[in-house]
Amino acid sequence: MRKGAFLSVVLIFACQYSLSQDQDFSKVQMKVTKVNGNVYMLEGAGGNIGASVGEDGIVIVDDQYAPLADKIRAALKGITDKPLRFVINTHYHGDHTGGNALFQKDAPILAQDNVRKRMEQGTAAGNLGKISMQMPAQPKEALPIITFEHDVTVHLNGEDIRALHFPSGHTDGDSIIFFSKSNVVHMGDDFVTYGFPFVDLGGGGSVEGMISAVEQVMAQLPPDVKVIPGHGPVSNLDDMKKFVTMLKDTLAVVDKSIKQGKSLEQMQKENILAPWEKWNGGFLKTDTWLETLYNDLTGKKGEFIKHN
Repeated sequence: MRKGAFLSVVLIFACQYSLSQDQDFSKVQMKVTKVNGNVYMLEGAGGNIGASVGEDGIVIVDDQYAPLADKIRAALKGITDKPLRFVINTHYHGDHTGGNALFQKDAPILAQDNVRKRMEQGTAAGNLGKISMQMPAQPKEALPIITFEHDVTVHLNGEDIRALHFPSGHTDGDSIIFFSKSNVVHMGDDFVTYGFPFVDLGGGGSVEGMISAVEQVMAQLPPDVKVIPGHGPVSNLDDMKKFVTMLKDTLAVVDKSIKQGKSLEQMQKENILAPWEKWNGGFLKTDTWLETLYNDLTGKKGEFIKHN
């Protein structure tokens, strides 16, 4: 594996899990965007926060990093003086759950079963191969106190806020959140706009699972739906279609090369993903995405948490 590809993944984890030493959160400004209906999006550092706001209170999806909790609260206060009622985690990564311990003082946190398991036990995260990282167990205060296997619905603000589990995509605990009356969906990190996505093979994720999740969601959404990605600006169905097409095409070309008996090093040397160079983005470089596809297809997925 090339040095640049290795460093790109290391930087991802440094950003997600080694928070305050390297990043000055005092300079982060929260940007609030009204998406549609009673749903807003908050951008700061880490994953996008979705917020349902109404007479019954506030439901937020993900909570970024602990040092941003007061800024997130202030941003919500700028929308409404109603209280926070629930927090939903889309998956276990620290840039989406870092504020859990603080926000759980205000409202209960909901998540899919595997989110709590991985946060409680710690887990090996990464795209594996030469890269994996042991994520430490999180304190009791940060753990979701309400979990579900398949789905859960929160009925507030005249909205049916449904969290639906899609297994083995970005991680094995992914939830995609539907705000059906507002015509908004929060995709978590099963859909991002920064380029090649990070698929946490060590955390039970898979590229095929991500493809399946995005395609299943697209099939049940209206053409004019507003999409909150895990990272990036408010998007639409066309953006999701381009994303899933890239996933399928790059997976297919690596699968073909594997069947031809080529090694990962040969594929990197031949630069087989050159046609998708425009996806070579801020988080994952092309070689890292190639290694993710290779490790996924060859079964190098690490130790999974066992379901009861």
